[in-house]
Amino acid sequence: MRNSVALSQPGILLLLVTCPLLTILQGVTCKAESGHLGDNDPDRCMRHHFVETITHPIYKCNSKMVLLARCEGHCSHTSRSDPLISFSSVLKQPFKNTCFCCRPHTSKLKAVRLRCSGGTRITATYRYILACSCEECS
Repeated sequence: MRNSVALSQPGILLLLVTCPLLTILQGVTCKAESGHLGDNDPDRCMRHHFVETITHPIYKCNSKMVLLARCEGHCSHTSRSDPLISFSSVLKQPFKNTCFCCRPHTSKLKAVRLRCSGGTRITATYRYILACSCEECS
């Protein structure tokens, strides 16, 4: 929101909100100029940690507990479907869909070694999420 003015008199409340013309033409609301929910919103897209036990599905190995992370939360962008104009009688894709998802932005590869019966060792690999962000869904 660029500017807002609240004028009130007894029994009358007037709230004037001005948005940049471009955002109005694009159909975007003026709630937040950045398009992101505030840092204080507990439901925003963010990384959440949890503990998982890794075990091998076939071999008898010692299991290990590891700290993992997942992306979870809401994105402030509005999902929408706009009709597409075609000069052909067949519309293969009649709409342009836009939506945003809470996804991993950066991650790193990690490995855990499990000790199995007979002295063998098996390595399990996984991606550890470092940061999450709202990105356009594919």
